[in-house]
Amino acid sequence: MENRSEKAKAFCAHAAHDAAIAACSHHQTEKATALLSDEHRVIERVLGALEKLTEKSAIECLEPWKKALDFIRNFADRCHHVKEEKVLFPALEEHGIPNEGGPIGVMLQEHEEGRALVRTFAAGDPATAVSAIRRFVLLLREHITKENEVLFPMSDQVLPPAEQAAMMSKFEQAEAEIAGPKVHQQLIADLERLEAVHK
Repeated sequence: MENRSEKAKAFCAHAAHDAAIAACSHHQTEKATALLSDEHRVIERVLGALEKLTEKSAIECLEPWKKALDFIRNFADRCHHVKEEKVLFPALEEHGIPNEGGPIGVMLQEHEEGRALVRTFAAGDPATAVSAIRRFVLLLREHITKENEVLFPMSDQVLPPAEQAAMMSKFEQAEAEIAGPKVHQQLIADLERLEAVHK
């Protein structure tokens, strides 16, 4: 008969496995907007880590900043934003959601604003880096809220389930072309290490 200790270990291992899957959220749904929302939760985790880094000295945080910067450039931009810009937004335009003067145009503008702020704190000037990080965190949090509460519900109304399911393979293809194969899982592992150091 399995003792309680063994059962507890088995339960914890299973829970850890489930948590890792949930954190990655890669190919765990057939709904395009649900996957993008899951990726938002991952991005919010690195935003939390960035906020903690701004409370410390620039010298102390130089290496963690570089790791966070790498995650933002590769996961938030090259894995996540590419799915929106190359797949979701064009599909919405085909269904009558305008780019110019509409929500897609606003999201694209905010993507570019975020990239500009990333370039600022990537330059490494302590006089501007911390301010840029704080502005970036605020921008991304507000951007995520807009997408989760406005754009994605709108997408669910105009995109049939079959089309959303078909987008999943397009997401994978776009991510592989821009970021490279299997980079998604590696970046999740990098984020977990960053969080472990800066709890």
